[in-house]
Amino acid sequence: MEHPDDSRRFTAIYHACYPQVYAYAVSRAGRDLAEDVAGDTFLTAWRRLDAIPPAPLPWLLGVARNMIRERYRVEVRQAGITTELRAWVERTQAEADVADGVAERAAMLDALARLGDEDRELLTLVAWHGLSTREAARVVGCSTATYFVRLHRARRRLEQALSGPPPAAARRVPVPTQSQECTR
Repeated sequence: MEHPDDSRRFTAIYHACYPQVYAYAVSRAGRDLAEDVAGDTFLTAWRRLDAIPPAPLPWLLGVARNMIRERYRVEVRQAGITTELRAWVERTQAEADVADGVAERAAMLDALARLGDEDRELLTLVAWHGLSTREAARVVGCSTATYFVRLHRARRRLEQALSGPPPAAARRVPVPTQSQECTR
């Protein structure tokens, strides 16, 4: 039986956390599924209202994370997010007024797109979603110490992606024509 305090508590949690849960879902599953993931997350929250801790955001993001994992295999999700990030980079680069800040942002997004799904998640939970490292560790299901180690490694890989050569697709090598191959 529903209690009026339950309804008020859920409504407060929903209004306080929905934008962050939605943003998390967009960053992990893309815009096409973000509303579904956020909706399913809050449906689970309503059903398990007694399980929600006083600081609900990490718990909700953990639920959202599990929702996404249930919907996608890792390869499908990685491809969709990479495609979206690359499209974002291309749109940013195509803008007429390309300032230094935009170029840096485009380089960062391109580097993020070249990282693995787990590295992107580790980096964005703190930087984009505003979680503390302790909260982020709870979202990915590890200890804070383990999270720090993984975050350090992800940052190193991001630095390498920023300083490394562009992906192979950007470095097009001309393919010799049949007449050129015959002369070799």
